[in-house]
Amino acid sequence: MIDPSLTSWVPVAADSDFPIQNLPYGVFSRNGGEPRIGVAIGDDVLDLHACASAALFDATVEATIVQSSTLNALAAAGSKTWSALRSRIVALLRADASELRDDPAKRLAVVVPSREVTMRVPVDIGDYVDFYSSLEHATNLGKIFRPGGDPLMPNWRWLPVGYHGRSSTIVVDGTPVVRPIGQRKPPDAAPPSVGPSRLLDIELEIGFITGPGNAMGTPIAIADAREHIFGLVLVNDWSARDIQAWEYQPLGPFLGKSFATSISPWIVTLEALEPFRVAGPAQEPPPLAYLRGDGAWNYDVALEVALETQAMRAGGEAPAVVSASNFRHMYWNMAQQLAHATINGTATRPGDLYASGTISGERPDSYGSFIELTWRATKPLSLPNGETRGFLEDGDRVTIRGFCERPGARRIGFGQVSGTILPARE
Repeated sequence: MIDPSLTSWVPVAADSDFPIQNLPYGVFSRNGGEPRIGVAIGDDVLDLHACASAALFDATVEATIVQSSTLNALAAAGSKTWSALRSRIVALLRADASELRDDPAKRLAVVVPSREVTMRVPVDIGDYVDFYSSLEHATNLGKIFRPGGDPLMPNWRWLPVGYHGRSSTIVVDGTPVVRPIGQRKPPDAAPPSVGPSRLLDIELEIGFITGPGNAMGTPIAIADAREHIFGLVLVNDWSARDIQAWEYQPLGPFLGKSFATSISPWIVTLEALEPFRVAGPAQEPPPLAYLRGDGAWNYDVALEVALETQAMRAGGEAPAVVSASNFRHMYWNMAQQLAHATINGTATRPGDLYASGTISGERPDSYGSFIELTWRATKPLSLPNGETRGFLEDGDRVTIRGFCERPGARRIGFGQVSGTILPARE
């Protein structure tokens, strides 16, 4: 954990997501060039490829690991390498370090203004799993779809429910999302039809990227989870609720989920988030032995969802914040998710993505999806310009942000993940 009073010779605003205490990893390109690994610092990016070429990491990490086009090799290298590289980057960027600060040519070669880069999906994601781990979210959906009955399915408090998603449609912040087409079934006796989703939704989530991986047949214990989690990203798991409602029985989500999942470009490490680690909610009944662990595994990450409609953009109006939640609410935490996902012996690989599921709080304005915020469009949201929304319309842009703050610690942020809805391609 880096001293909260430490500063960098790179200018960093007080409210920046990326002080020297953060140093998240990402992949960028510049002027159409090849993808490179970088670290965010203030409004700049430290080019790790260029640093390795300048022999700045010779005693720290193999050059090939940081001169790759993705972060998979670094994720595979393990926690000792992660810590050593992070310490070396701090040593180069701290305010009293002269090696780069006092060498204009070398500094210019390795520090790139973020306005000049294009961010990429930071890892080659082989597998993608999405969980359903918020008690509030699961309860809300149960009340919507099973009014009068038990909101939770009998298994929900015993295990982290999840499904396998599609990694080929995971995209980075700013990538437009085309409205999906699929089968929709009206509530009456009419047969299903094929067409664009009319109930297009978001899911406010955080995901973790796996590290070295495990051998097939060997589960990952909660006590070892920290060795297998490289870092965290913001996730928006776009959802077509009408397609999903018709297709999901009996095997679960399929076309209603697989058309797009957006992630933020910067991977924030567990080490950066350490000052914000908190205990999760009490779990009743007590989990089975393999899902129990010592230590806090939830994180106090404030989250917000902002909506900007086409009309708001045209009128120069600011986006409207429609939800404010927090990652600390999660009932099933990351370590439990990873332990459960591998209890059957499945193998994880460097760069796999495991998303939390929708993060909802107790208040209506903290719900992490439009199906909850509008109670399946029966209580539409009223926006500042007079528009209303039950679900998303073409031209709507959704932006998710996340950050950690507490007295005595520097603000640690995730940046953002956004996407604009484009009309269906019929």
